[in-house]
Amino acid sequence: MDSRDRMIWTSQPDFEEYREDLKADLPECSEDELRDILQQSNWDRLQFDREELAHLYDDSILVIADLGLWDGRHTAYKEIESGNLMDCFETSRDTLDIEWFVDKNGDLRCNDYHHDGTNHYLYRVWKDNISEAQKDNLRLKLYHGDYSRADVTRCTKRLGDEIGKVYGWTFPERKERSYER
Repeated sequence: MDSRDRMIWTSQPDFEEYREDLKADLPECSEDELRDILQQSNWDRLQFDREELAHLYDDSILVIADLGLWDGRHTAYKEIESGNLMDCFETSRDTLDIEWFVDKNGDLRCNDYHHDGTNHYLYRVWKDNISEAQKDNLRLKLYHGDYSRADVTRCTKRLGDEIGKVYGWTFPERKERSYER
């Protein structure tokens, strides 16, 4: 993460940041109990954040993955058919460590750390004026791992602006380019 990125949620809250408040509120609890309470509270906060970020787009959300697996790095993609922003924040407690943030460019991203490595996810929504043929072309490029940032931004738009409305964040304006052929 870059210092200009905005953290939405992490599965590993900094215990030291909350230690004094927890001790003041729960003086009878041990350090281990306080850590457990913080973890449970943090997972509850994820559910609250998901509900706060419930925003329906008119189309599905594209998730572009850079997967760190036992046999190296791989590109993949999937679509969140619901088009609901809150569905980007799905995880299980089995994950070792996961964090969602909006980067300096206004893109929603996720780092998912697991036993084989780290998966990086970029979430974008299809632009309104994109044809099915254009979507299929980008899907094919993603499938083959042969795509560029320009390919992605030509067909999709960032999610950070909608997230920024919830948290009071702003991001630099992006120049919209015409890609007519």
